[in-house]
Amino acid sequence: MSWSKKLIKMTVITVELIDPRVKALLEDLAKMNLIKIREEETPQKRFSNLLSKLRSKEEEAPSVEEIAKEVELVRTQRKKSNG
Repeated sequence: MSWSKKLIKMTVITVELIDPRVKALLEDLAKMNLIKIREEETPQKRFSNLLSKLRSKEEEAPSVEEIAKEVELVRTQRKKSNG
């Protein structure tokens, strides 16, 4: 058997369910391995997750005062080295 006979073309489509009963039909097709269901996050949910991720790292980020001190230190060192 050659590879060309084994190739299966997969098509991805997005479907909006108007009638909630349709979901049961799609789930039945998924159980028969005819389709795969993958629910995607809404843009609002993705944005909310991103904000949560960034906020969770807030304690690791330097404060404004720490950044200002570091900038001032670098400036002082540059002035000394440039004479």
